[in-house]
Amino acid sequence: PFGIAQIGKAFRNEIAPRDFLFRSREFHIGEFEFFINPEEKKCDMLSERHLNLEFDFLDEETQKAGKETLRKVKMKELLREEKLDEWHAYWLAEQIFWFRKLKLVEIKIREHTKGELSHYSSATFDIDYQYPFGSKEIAGNANRGQFDLTQHQKESKESMEIYDEKYNKKVLPRVIEPTFGIERILLAVLTKAYTYDKERGNIVLKIPPILAPIKIAIFPIVKRDDFEEICSKIFNDLKKEWNVTYDKSGSIGRRYARNDEIGTPFCITIDEESLKQKDVTIRDRDTKKQIRVKISELKTIFKQLINEEIEFESAGKLLR
Repeated sequence: PFGIAQIGKAFRNEIAPRDFLFRSREFHIGEFEFFINPEEKKCDMLSERHLNLEFDFLDEETQKAGKETLRKVKMKELLREEKLDEWHAYWLAEQIFWFRKLKLVEIKIREHTKGELSHYSSATFDIDYQYPFGSKEIAGNANRGQFDLTQHQKESKESMEIYDEKYNKKVLPRVIEPTFGIERILLAVLTKAYTYDKERGNIVLKIPPILAPIKIAIFPIVKRDDFEEICSKIFNDLKKEWNVTYDKSGSIGRRYARNDEIGTPFCITIDEESLKQKDVTIRDRDTKKQIRVKISELKTIFKQLINEEIEFESAGKLLR
């Protein structure tokens, strides 16, 4: 098996564009085209993690009964019910894992009914997100079989078969196609992140660190040459890896607030102790908790924090 991933602009003949991003003529789409030998039924990449993945599911039978009742299922249950095959289950699970990494856990998987299923598809699923204004489709996953390559082969008069060394013969691959509506996903991320914090009295954009446009802000506690020299060194080192900003204007509180509003997950403060101990304070955007970290360890710690490999409180000495 092998896959092609692509992202780009798509168009459709929408006669009456409406409903904001959901009925438009022009939009961005991301997709995988994953090609598999049609004789290969087992997926070697399917693990216990995929099989035991639990999610909300709206099946065909419930929809035919005119209901919208969701049931909690594990992926292995859908395999047992023969609603999809192993390769399809693997890619559907990978999409769900990806959405959860973006903190978009308010999703359900909706099975296409036979009446809406494309004639070439053995199974198709919508991934719907629960926006504040209602549930909308943001991604999909279809088992397209051999239809696409069969049609290309028919119209081009060129063979689309490929030699499979594992089986020692030529085959016409089948396709699993996960797709993503990029603008819809961005809207989901922003609506989930947009928070008014009463205690702070300002907006906090709680974007997952991996998606935040600016990862780190650096503040000298006072405008003094020795403070700014340390700030400059940290800034020049971290900007090689991430988009960072250096802010020395206004009070620390105002600087924190500005960065909360644009979603900067971490702020570094250089203070009097930094000159002596060669360490700094890091503040977490979402909890406002602070830790003390050695300057020499910053790059390693931020890699782990941004990728959510460690908890913030365990990344350094927690300050009260």
